[in-house]
Amino acid sequence: MMRELANLWTGVRAAWRREVFAFFATPLAYVFIAIFLIVLGVFTWDLSRFFDTGAADLGPFFYWHPWLYLLFMPALAMRLWSDETSAGTSELLLALPVSLPGLVIGKLLAAWTVAAAALILTFPWWITANILGPADNAAIALSYFVSLIMAGAYLGVGACISALTRSPVLAFVCGVIIAFLLTAAGWPLVTGAIADVFGTAAGDSIATFSFLTHFETAQRGVLELRGLAFYLGFIALCIVLNTIFVSHRRSGVQ
Repeated sequence: MMRELANLWTGVRAAWRREVFAFFATPLAYVFIAIFLIVLGVFTWDLSRFFDTGAADLGPFFYWHPWLYLLFMPALAMRLWSDETSAGTSELLLALPVSLPGLVIGKLLAAWTVAAAALILTFPWWITANILGPADNAAIALSYFVSLIMAGAYLGVGACISALTRSPVLAFVCGVIIAFLLTAAGWPLVTGAIADVFGTAAGDSIATFSFLTHFETAQRGVLELRGLAFYLGFIALCIVLNTIFVSHRRSGVQ
């Protein structure tokens, strides 16, 4: 058991260090973070007219997180596995005597690290909210935490799709489509339409599988263990599926 855990940790550490270096040794991570901050800033300050509300509330800021994540997280994860084939490093990576789940987790954590860095750089906006007036810092902190966990779920989708295709562009497109479905399932416009056709129970059932639904609860300052379990369970499912998809590549190498 200890040997398996050590092998798992070796794979996680090796893959994480390799991918983080690949992200930050090139302009990729910096460009991603810069564009994410600019777009999120435009949506928060301009489209949501943050300063016109006169409230020390980051609701307009967090409102856009799921909708931007469904684009940005697949973009961040699209090259995790598909680029290995195009760069000719897939055979070398998969032939390493390390735990395959460790490689999968390490790559996901590396992309998650970049996403976390982008979120950390938005903390000055939290300070701005406190300057404007007494802010509900507990609710804001909870929203940040759940937002980071939710980002991991979106990255899990992108990583799984990346393991299925050799094209980063195709991985991005398919990842966005799946992420959109998982987000829009909790959109009132969608749940209302489903409820009109199939009944309220059907609309509520569909909404429970949406990233949007569980994040809205956190924005109200409520830590819902069911929502947290949903995100973590979804991430775990993505890791399992990702491992299965990549195992087929390793079988081909061996």
